Amino acid sequence: QVQLVEAGGGLGQAGGALRRSCAASGSIFSIKVRGWYRQVPGKQRELVATVTSGGRTNYADSVKGRFTISRDNAKNTVYLQMNSLKPEDTAVYYCGAFGVLMNSWGQGTQVTVSS
Repeated sequence: QVQLVEAGGGLGQAGGALRRSCAASGSIFSIKVRGWYRQVPGKQRELVATVTSGGRTNYADSVKGRFTISRDNAKNTVYLQMNSLKPEDTAVYYCGAFGVLMNSWGQGTQVTVSS
């Protein structure tokens, strides 16, 4: 099992920045992909950004050029740096960890961007 604990800011202003972190513990050797997802009421959870164990990143078109996912392997932590925030970035953000026959989610945190 993998446990994920999220931390970081949840309130921002349009044009501003926030940073979120996600620390993993447990069977971290089984993790192949780490990522961030977000969900607004009435909609499905959507991908924000992912990073593989090899360091390859992938971003949703809506956040490309504004958000950056990074990882600190020594700390088993993944970060999401969110710049140039927009009100439409408001959502509950979840970090995830995925591997063969496993997936884990963080507790989720409301991120609100005011205009």
